[in-house]
Amino acid sequence: MKTVAVVGGTHGNEFSGIYLLRKWQQQPERIARNSFTTQTVFANPKAFEENKRYLDVDLNRQFGLDDLNNPALANYEQSRAKVINQQLGPKGNAKTDYIIDLHNTTSNMGPTLILLQTDAFNRQLGAYVKARMPEAVVVLEDQTSVEEHLFLSSITPQGVIVEVGPQSQSVLRQDVLDWMETMTQHILDFIELHNTDAVPELPASYEAFKYEETLKLPEDEHGERIGMVHRNVQDADFKPLRPGDPIYTLFDGTEVCWEGDYEAYPHFINEAAYYDNNLAMSLARKVTVEV
Repeated sequence: MKTVAVVGGTHGNEFSGIYLLRKWQQQPERIARNSFTTQTVFANPKAFEENKRYLDVDLNRQFGLDDLNNPALANYEQSRAKVINQQLGPKGNAKTDYIIDLHNTTSNMGPTLILLQTDAFNRQLGAYVKARMPEAVVVLEDQTSVEEHLFLSSITPQGVIVEVGPQSQSVLRQDVLDWMETMTQHILDFIELHNTDAVPELPASYEAFKYEETLKLPEDEHGERIGMVHRNVQDADFKPLRPGDPIYTLFDGTEVCWEGDYEAYPHFINEAAYYDNNLAMSLARKVTVEV
C-alpha cells in the first residue's frame, strides 16, 4: 500500500477527527511512515462551519457507485462525495490504496474499529490493534461487498472506520480524542509492518462483533415515537441482550422486551444522530475471528 488518506469531518459535528487533522497538519511526522505517503482530508468543512452533521444529506451514505456517477445528485454532500471520489478514487479504480475515516458517536462504544472486510489483511489488522489496545472493540460490517457499501471509506479497495465515543455532538473530550489518535497510529503502524513484511506474531484468534440488524424506536401507527431505550440497555454497548430482556420503555410505563432468537450485542445505542430516522441501536452477534 503506497498511499493512505486519513479523513476527518465526514460529519461536521464530530470534532475529534477534525481537530486531530489540524494537529497532524501541523505535525505531519506523526502520521508519516517510510513505506507509504499519508494525506489528510477534511471531508465536510461547510457542515463544520455551520455546526451540523450535514447540510443536506449524510455524506457517509453518498458513495454508492450509481450515486457517484449520477450528475443529477448535486446537493452539497452529494457534490462533496463526487469531489472526494475524484480526489481519492475513483471508486473501482482508486489512486489511493487505503482510507481511515474518523468518527465520533454519542453512544458508549469506546474505541471501536469497524472493518468492512474480513480478508487476511483485515483479520490481522484487528488482531494487531486489539493486542496493542486491549480496550478496543472490533465490529465487522462485511455483510456486503466494499463496492456495494455507501461509506466514504469504501472508495478504496481497503479502508476502515474508527468510531469512538461517548462524545456529545459539537464538543471535544480528551479521553475520546486520545483513543482515536492511538487507534489511528496503530493502524498506520500495521500498514507499515504489512508493507515491509514485518508483521509480528499475532494471537491466533480474537473476539469481534458481526453486525446483524438495526432496530427502530417504538412508534405508533402514525409514525410517532412512543417510547425510548430501556435504562438497562442505555450505555450498555457490547453487553449481551438476551431474548425476553427489556429493551424499550413506553411513555406510559410499559416495558417492551426483545423478541429475537439469539444473544445480541447492541451498539450505537441511542445514537443522537440517528433520531432523524428513529433508530434505536444496531445489533451484532459475538464471533471469533481466526487470524
